Amino acid sequence: MSGRQVEDSTTSPQGIQSSTQPPLATGPKKKKPYPFWLGGLAACSAAVITHPLDLTKVRMQVSGDKNMVASIRKTMQMGGGLRGLFDGLTGTIFRQATYSVTRFGVYDIIKRNVHEGAEKDMPMWKLIFSGCSAGAIAGLVGNPAEIILVRMQADKAKPIEQQLHYRNALQGLGKMVKDEGALSTFRGLGPNVVRTILMNGSQLAAYDWFKQQLLKTGYFTDNIVCHFSASFCAGTVATTVCSPADVIKSRVMSASGKGGSVMSAISNSFKTEGPMWMFKGWVPSWTRLQPQTILIFVFLEQFKKGVDWYRGDTK
Repeated sequence: MSGRQVEDSTTSPQGIQSSTQPPLATGPKKKKPYPFWLGGLAACSAAVITHPLDLTKVRMQVSGDKNMVASIRKTMQMGGGLRGLFDGLTGTIFRQATYSVTRFGVYDIIKRNVHEGAEKDMPMWKLIFSGCSAGAIAGLVGNPAEIILVRMQADKAKPIEQQLHYRNALQGLGKMVKDEGALSTFRGLGPNVVRTILMNGSQLAAYDWFKQQLLKTGYFTDNIVCHFSASFCAGTVATTVCSPADVIKSRVMSASGKGGSVMSAISNSFKTEGPMWMFKGWVPSWTRLQPQTILIFVFLEQFKKGVDWYRGDTK
């Protein structure tokens, strides 16, 4: 049989084709983005558990208490036992439902738009840029809820005549706008946005970066051990970076009426406490933020796995 005949026999439409050409590569299926609100749900879940520590941090920053254990005891005495440790819980939920939903959702959107390759190969500067940008937007969106949360947590640490007695977050927001005007919802916006930029630029970016590095070692797989380790490192970085802005934010927001400004708070803090005011409440902040960071990312990763399972997108 001639070569021409062999060629014809391999391409004949009447028989089984024996073409040696490989099928066209379609490439890996691109995963759909996760729901916008998934990170906010994880943050709400974590915040409920860590609320007592956040409450203690704010009251130490506002009242001047220097001992964390003593501050917790005082809170329990004023609030009727363990129940007192959950003062302002509705403020916490309100904050996470605005601030955290925004920051996680926007962070994912920005990451997808600034990096085309695999997320595991995203450079640190892109992670930081995405986190800081998301933090700026979330700080603006969540500022009213942040004020209500701080006021509800700090209320019983103030003299009785200065207490506001908000029943819940929504009632407190309405009362604040009625008594102080709509512009009161922007009180402390500057330090709050600075803090949220620092928080997201450090916490979210650090988590993704540490997770990348741990997976590259070959000793970790994408499981809860890796998530715990990466979030532990991210929590420590975020606490230290955010501490000065966090203290100023608490002191400015806890003031009511026309009193309180960023510059006067900074000036008075340096005069009365020296430079260490920037790390006032660092231990309760770390103690609160560390488990909160761990819980947020562990919850988030598990929620993502749940979404993958629901979509049939499991490996």
